[in-house]
Amino acid sequence: MFREAMYHVPRDKWAYSYDLHTIHLRFRTKKNDVDRVTALTGDKYDWSRTYFEVELEKAATDEYFDYWEGPVRPKFKRVAYIFRLISNGETLFKADNEFHNGFPNPTGGFYEFPYIHAVDLFAAPHWAKKAIFYQIMPDRFANGDPSNDPPNSLPWGEQPTLTDYFGGDLQGVLDHLDYLVELGINAIYFTPVFTGSSYHKYDTIDYKTVDPHLGNSKLLKELVQTCHGRGIRVILDAVFNHCSDQFPPFQDVLAKGSYSPYADWFHINEFPLGTKDGVPTYDTFGFYSNMPKFNTENEEVRKYLLGVAKYWIKEIGVDGWRLDVADEVDHHFWREFRDVVKGAKPDAYLVGEVWSDSLSWLMGDQFDSVMNYPFSDKVLAFFGGGMDGYQFSSHMSTLLMRYPQQTNEVVFNMLCSHDTPRLLTRLGGDKRKLKLAIVFLFTYTGTPCIFYGDEIGLQGGADPDCRKCMEWNPSKQDLELYNFYRMMIGLRKSNPALRGGRFRFLMARSGDPCIIYERIDDHIHFTIWINNTAESSMLSHPMETDDWRDALTGENILTTGGQLAISLDSYGYRILYRNLMK
Repeated sequence: MFREAMYHVPRDKWAYSYDLHTIHLRFRTKKNDVDRVTALTGDKYDWSRTYFEVELEKAATDEYFDYWEGPVRPKFKRVAYIFRLISNGETLFKADNEFHNGFPNPTGGFYEFPYIHAVDLFAAPHWAKKAIFYQIMPDRFANGDPSNDPPNSLPWGEQPTLTDYFGGDLQGVLDHLDYLVELGINAIYFTPVFTGSSYHKYDTIDYKTVDPHLGNSKLLKELVQTCHGRGIRVILDAVFNHCSDQFPPFQDVLAKGSYSPYADWFHINEFPLGTKDGVPTYDTFGFYSNMPKFNTENEEVRKYLLGVAKYWIKEIGVDGWRLDVADEVDHHFWREFRDVVKGAKPDAYLVGEVWSDSLSWLMGDQFDSVMNYPFSDKVLAFFGGGMDGYQFSSHMSTLLMRYPQQTNEVVFNMLCSHDTPRLLTRLGGDKRKLKLAIVFLFTYTGTPCIFYGDEIGLQGGADPDCRKCMEWNPSKQDLELYNFYRMMIGLRKSNPALRGGRFRFLMARSGDPCIIYERIDDHIHFTIWINNTAESSMLSHPMETDDWRDALTGENILTTGGQLAISLDSYGYRILYRNLMK
């Protein structure tokens, strides 16, 4: 066995408390190198009377490694453990700092999970596991009140540039809640609604007022309350990394320089403020001089921003925050932010904008979730024809092993957003490929999000093209696509196994773009069959039982000789299920 490939540490994503009675253990080995991994466990104070074994399951496989996982339920909320590895008749034991050919004397040198503390338990909001999010950029969704349109707003539906306004507002969202409810949406993520210098509001001027072009605080509260009455949660976008250069404290620094009481609110490198060699003399978002970066180490800045976060939770009743450019703000701030927001609303949902591996923000002391751009990149590469099933399963397995299970259950999965080209555009305008990607989105673990308009076939390239106005003319909407989204949302909402069940690839081969995977819990077993090719295909997989049904048509699906064979059209799919509880 390749010892150098083996890895485990008793913390982070490798050993963590899933609930008050369960610890999840993970162990990594070289791919196809080990046959069995068993955790030998017991209480370090009374090993012999508390000893029990937990067989780990091969939960995921990527290009180089196998990942083994299993739940341990110790009697006294603590556990010492060692791993037993078996391969081709060879047995090896892995302790904390060394290997043993035979079972060593317990429990010196064993791994330890000292105690399951309730205060340390990462428990994401339960409602987020059931959420179907819909992302709305207010200026581009619907114009419900023309009286508050910005001057020179363009006619609805014209091609946008980087600076255009179209007059969309909160009243427009209120007017179209029936549409969202019919689609099956039960959560909305709004891009910023606070007073800002632009249509997108990511350059905030006043964090305590709703932009008058969108409405006001009274209207926002009415919208939130109406959404709650219709079973829809609402989260807002907070830009705490930077502000607009029109933000009054920054204007004070511009006027008074180092004498301003707000000089330490920002990262000033040189006075007077300006540019030097084309670079601002103060830190900014990117190199945009109109977006100065907050100094969140400053106590007054922290107090101000944390007050903003608490205000909109308490006074307006929003259900959480999406946090812009979250990875460029210090971890100390986010820990305090979580305490303040969760103190105001314990089940608030916190989503950070982090585009890469985000584990350091997802250990229960900062965010509940992040915008899962690595997920969208891999899914679109696969369904766009850029990789085979083996490569796709390898990438997705790596992503699944990136975070603890409770994080995977609520990670914010989207296939496009206001920062990327539109889904249909990224898939070359091929609606068949889009449907396969949506099937995967709604049958995969995590919290799915739809960008407004994708469900009716809205297309668009990179910003500003992806931020086109929502199309409300039914004759210009793809209603067949809308009904497909509605069907997939309904399937997910009515089946807990598609939200919290185990995910595993059953077939994913090199050179073959077709895949089969499963979602399974204690009650129901789903298998999803996808033909990601332009040709019709026959997929087969061993199945011991003969009680499968089509989840969308109810048709009985029979096995033959222990094999289940499914014929799929070009870019076709089937979703099958069988009940486990008779």
